[in-house]
This record gives sequence, structure tokens and C-alpha cells, in this order.
Amino acid sequence: MQKQLELTVPRMTRMHSQWDWLCLSLLIISSVTAEIEDGGVLGADVEVEDFDEESQQADVDKEESSLGVVYQTPKPTGDVYFAEPFDGELTGWVLSKAKKEDTDDTIAKYDGRWEVEELKENTVPGDKGLVLKSAAKHHAISAMLTKAFIFDKKPLIVQYEVNFQGGIDCGGAYIKLLSSTDDLDLEFFFDKTPYTIMFGPDKCGEDYKLHFIIRHRNPKTGEYDEKHAKRPDVDLKKFYLDKKTHLYTLVLKPDDTFEMLIDQSVISKGSLLEDMVPPVNPPKEIDDPTDKKPDDWDERPKIPDPNAVKPDDWDEDEPSKIEDLDAVKPEGWLDYEPQYVPDPSAKKPKDWDEEMDGEWEAPQVPNPKCATAPGCGLWVRPMKNNPKYKGKWKAPMIPNPNYQGIWSPRKIPNPDYFEDPHPFEMMTPISAIGLELWSMTSDIYFDNFIICSEKEVADRWAADGWGLKKLVASANEPGMFSQLVTAAEDHPWLWVLYVLTLALPVGLGVLFCWPAKKTDEDFDLKKTDISMPVTKGGVKQGREELEDDEIDLEEEKENEDIGEDGKMKDESKYGEDDDEENEVAGRSQEEGDETNKSGSEDEMTAADEIAGSGDGPLKSVRKRRVQKD
Repeated sequence: MQKQLELTVPRMTRMHSQWDWLCLSLLIISSVTAEIEDGGVLGADVEVEDFDEESQQADVDKEESSLGVVYQTPKPTGDVYFAEPFDGELTGWVLSKAKKEDTDDTIAKYDGRWEVEELKENTVPGDKGLVLKSAAKHHAISAMLTKAFIFDKKPLIVQYEVNFQGGIDCGGAYIKLLSSTDDLDLEFFFDKTPYTIMFGPDKCGEDYKLHFIIRHRNPKTGEYDEKHAKRPDVDLKKFYLDKKTHLYTLVLKPDDTFEMLIDQSVISKGSLLEDMVPPVNPPKEIDDPTDKKPDDWDERPKIPDPNAVKPDDWDEDEPSKIEDLDAVKPEGWLDYEPQYVPDPSAKKPKDWDEEMDGEWEAPQVPNPKCATAPGCGLWVRPMKNNPKYKGKWKAPMIPNPNYQGIWSPRKIPNPDYFEDPHPFEMMTPISAIGLELWSMTSDIYFDNFIICSEKEVADRWAADGWGLKKLVASANEPGMFSQLVTAAEDHPWLWVLYVLTLALPVGLGVLFCWPAKKTDEDFDLKKTDISMPVTKGGVKQGREELEDDEIDLEEEKENEDIGEDGKMKDESKYGEDDDEENEVAGRSQEEGDETNKSGSEDEMTAADEIAGSGDGPLKSVRKRRVQKD
């Protein structure tokens, strides 16, 4: 019994270890799956504002209607300065008749074509947009706002949709919010027309931008300077290449802060006072342009030691490389074979004119004899580093006692300094919106322009327009497998993750389902004592064990005899029991021989000889052990 327990404990330990590995593997698979799902959600979903119950019900209705090919033109739910869904004619929009200055006359005209049409992919029937149709041409179109926006106490929210249906090589999709001026004429809208804000995507080569530019008026000079928002710390590439409709939003607040969003997720945010380049407010001090560095100003932190002397044994004439005199020319080196020979298979072209082209020579090819030899041509000893080489001697460097630091001009008050504590309030009012673009790619889709001051109005407008496009695009998304392949094309390291994710369950299945080999300990449990091989050392050890068992059996026997008769049985009784036990032992031995076919005949013979020997106590105890088992 104790032996069985000792054998069972390692088994249970191995089983617990296997279950631990199984649990750990399942946790890894779960985490990988969750990460992939989260990545897909981040790539596909957006951070949408909460709407009231009525709005949510409207979203559900529109999802059902989009699948049923029904579309309703979005309508503003609040006060707006401009709203254009492009579902009808281009009412109020004006094509420019101007020419671009400082440009060749062949491309100076704003003659690029615009059309109102549906999307090419993920079409929502009835939902149309403004499409730039001409490549490599200047385009300009604009419209007046319903009412001018004045920068006072309300935020400015500008929002519209863009879809690069054919990708984008070089071109922009930004908008300009035109300044309110007395001479504003939309028919002559061009690149020099004053604007207050420029916002939107732009791309050329591998430079992907999201512009936010303001024209700030200098209160001292009255001149306007462009101030650019710092570039977002986000990879914008996917928004230009995925051929999906994306929502671009600019939120400019009266506290001089701003946010730029794509698909209602914040891409960049900052302050007009701190995050514009160049800064809105100039520095208080500037370098004195009349200040010049003195001739004796020493900027060297270290100088050569003037007291250092070159050592007498320093030889500057020793070369850095010398011939290796121990080198030996390899055997089989072909001294008289050139490394390159004329191509024997080359033939002079039929149209070769020696008077015009000169004497024809076959092209050179590697000498085939050199391929099997250590080398060809004149053998030259290889070069090795010269142990005596020290190079040109230079005095060691020491700290410069006359070091004065890096010189810089003195500061003086900036004569052009001004402080605009609230640039938002100083911005020029807006009265029109325009698109003035150059693009090498056609079919750029614009839709659902809105300018307002309430975020809820912009979100409701987005849900009725862009939200519906997103639902249709999601319904037409490729399967999970295609998405995983696409993700791996952008990030090749994902292939390793995919292989590990698939191989791990297979490996676990083989580990836990494949039948394990029987160990020697398990096999010994199924053997009988009679069929086990017997050696001299084993007989001695077994004899000691059997003697211990004999003592235990005699004590049990005595207790049984006392309980039945109240006295000890006589010696003749033991003799009868021995005869019965002999018969039982014989039968057990025969059964053991039949069941254990793997025992050799020599081992059986040795066991019989030991059992039939004159060792009376050992024979008697073996019989009792069989009876006990």
C-alpha cells in the first residue's frame, strides 16, 4: 500500500503540472484574442458622444433603413452658421473664375471640374456629396455662410466628411473659412483670398498632414501672420489610404484651446498661446543684432598640452599595414591564368559597324578554371596590422585655462513685442467657406459641411450622415480572416503571433490526448511476485522482506486463534495450513505464468529452483504472502 502511494504522488504531481501549463496557455490565448479584438475595435469603432433615447432609436431606424436602401437628408437640430448635405443641386455655391498668380498660364485657371454624386463604394442610395473630378488642375469653389461667425463667447465647431475614393498621391482636402471683408467676391476666390482658418487633411509623398492654420493680426502693425498648430503625434496614413469616409472636426473654444478630431476621436489638442508655430505672441527680448563676438573670445573647452613632448621612440614613419611574411601561397594557385576571359559563347551582333562602333570585343566572364582553384593571377602576400605603428603624434588635451564659454549676443527688449492674451477674440469674423485645392488624384469626396457652436448639434448631424455611411461600410467589411491578413501586411510581426496562436491549441491537444508511455513503476504494479526476475541480491532482499511479513502474519494468526478458541492452535494446525497454502501458491503461480507472457523461461526456472529449495521458512512465508495478497 505504501509503495502504491509513493508511486501515485509523482503521478499526481505531473498531472497538476500539466493542468498548470494548460491554464497558463488558455490565459495566453485569451489575452491574445482580447488584444486582437481590441485592436479591431479601435480601428473600426469610434468614440461617439452619448445621445438621448430618442436619438439612439433614430440610429437604429437608420441602420435598418440603410440595409433597406432608404436614406433621409440630415437636418440641423439647432442653431447653425452653415450646413450643406449636397443632396440636391449646388445652390449657393460659386465656381471661381480667377487665375492663380505666379503660375504658368496653362495651369493657372481654376478650371477643375466638380460634380455632385454618390460614393463609388459603400454607397448609400440617395446620399450624395461634392466630388473633385479633375486631376492635375486647380479647383476653387465657395459659398456664403447663413450668417457670419463672430469670435466672442461661443466656440467654433467646423465639421465635414472626406473620402479619398482612389487613394491620394499628392493633394489636399482642406477647407478655408474666408474672412469677412468689404471686397470679398466669391467669383474671384483664389489662393490669395484672405482667410481666418484653414483646416483639413493634406498629403504629398509620404508626408501626411492635418492642417490647422490661423491668420493672426498683429495689433501693432496690423499685418497678418500664419500660425500653424504643432503636428499631431499620430500616424495619419490609414485615413488617406483605406478609401473610407472619415469625419474631420475642429473645435476652437473661447478659452483659446482647440481640439482636432478624426471620426470623433481626438487626434490633437492644445492652446493658441502655447502650441502654435511661430508663437502668437513674440518674445519679450531678442538678440542684439549689433552685438559681435570679440576677437579674443576663447570658446575652446580643451587645448593641446603645450608642455608635452613626443617620446624619442615614437616613429611616425611606420606604416599601418605591412606584408605578412609568414603567409604561403596556396597549393594549386594558377599564376598564369587571368581572372576574367572573353565569353566564348558571345557573338558579334549582326548590326555591329566597326567603323562606327569600333572593333568588337567579346564581353568578359569569370575564368572557369579559377572556380576550382584557390586563385588566379599573380599571388601577393596579404597585408596585416603593423605592431610598430603608432601614427602621427599629438599632444594630449588639457582643460583650457582661458575658456570663456560659448559666446552669445546680449539680449535687448524686442521692439516688436506685443501681448495678445486672448487670440480667439482677436480673430477676424468668418462669412464664407471655400475649397481651393490642387490635386494629382481625382474623385475626392466631400459631404455634410456644418459650422455651429454646439457639440450636440454637430454630433447629431454626424450621426445622421457619417454614422449611416459607417454602418453601411461596416456591413460590407470583409471577414475576420481578411482583416487579419490585411493587418499582417501592415505589421508583418503579426504572422508570428498567428502561428503561435494556432499551434498552441494543437500542441496542447497532442500533449493531453496522446496516450502516455507506461513507466517502469506502473508496470511493476501490475506484475506478480512470481513472474518477476529473480537475482541473488533480489532473493536476499526479498528474503528479508518476507521474514518481516512472516512475523506480521504470525501475529495476526495468533490474534485470530485467540479470538475463536481462547487458546493457541497446536503445531499440527500450522502444518495443515501450510499444505493449503502450498496449493494456493501453486495455483497462483500457474495463473501468474499464464498472465505474464513477457517473463523469460530462465527467469521462471530460477524462481522454481528457489521456491523448491530446502529453505523451509522462505517457502512458508512466500505461501502466506500469496494468500495475503
